[in-house]
Amino acid sequence: MPKLAVCQIRTELDQHQTMDKAYRMIAEAAGNGAEIVVLPEMWNCPYSREYFKKYAALGHHEAVSAMSQWAAEFGVLLVGGSVPETEEGRIYNTCFVFDSQGRQIARHRKVHLFDVDLPGMRFRESSTFTPGEKVTVFDTEYGKMGCAVCFDLRFPELFRAMAVRGAKVIFLPAQFNTTTGPTHWELSLRARAMDNELYVVGASAALHEGFSYPCWGHSTVCDPFGDVIASCDEKEQILYSDIDLDRVDEVRRSLPTFLHLRRDVYTVAE
Repeated sequence: MPKLAVCQIRTELDQHQTMDKAYRMIAEAAGNGAEIVVLPEMWNCPYSREYFKKYAALGHHEAVSAMSQWAAEFGVLLVGGSVPETEEGRIYNTCFVFDSQGRQIARHRKVHLFDVDLPGMRFRESSTFTPGEKVTVFDTEYGKMGCAVCFDLRFPELFRAMAVRGAKVIFLPAQFNTTTGPTHWELSLRARAMDNELYVVGASAALHEGFSYPCWGHSTVCDPFGDVIASCDEKEQILYSDIDLDRVDEVRRSLPTFLHLRRDVYTVAE
């Protein structure tokens, strides 16, 4: 039963200040027994169109190298939130995952970009980022797990695709805002967990008071029955939770909706 920690970081305008903070939070989490540590979406870059390209121009390699070192130093499975990744002139919103030896074992590029026109908020992530094109499931010492990023949460097909490929835990680094967060954040996390009878870990950034993008925070862990087993408020902090992967099989035996998929009627690619 691994113990996980979500580092709900408040991203600062100074990238190195934020990286120093991330290091300290991961060290604290590992010191408290966490074996899996999760960072939020864009943890090293302020979530704003004003900063995406500027921080992408700094390159993602320093952050990736640091996360690899942190995972190895503290012996944790590190789900590295997301950072602006650059490749061949394109920018991706990318989550890198590292095992306890610091080896990169997964890379998820956000598939669904946040293009919305909400009351009081118009946002076009596609004006900066290129969407990813892959379902991300990876092997760990604890079993198969999956990863998505923020707006991906609103597309149940992606979560079902990870589930049928064997994921028993899905990590979701995110930055829901204070417009949709109060209504949709916990509801959507619980729904994806319940639909697929697995754990969903919503790892949010903390609210930065006065910043142009108001992040909802409230990192949340949901179990395979759709129950919230850990959550917090909007402030910077570390959220802890135990993950019992046997609980996935237990729920699927007692309420076997996931095991009774009608693949003769509908399918999700495996």
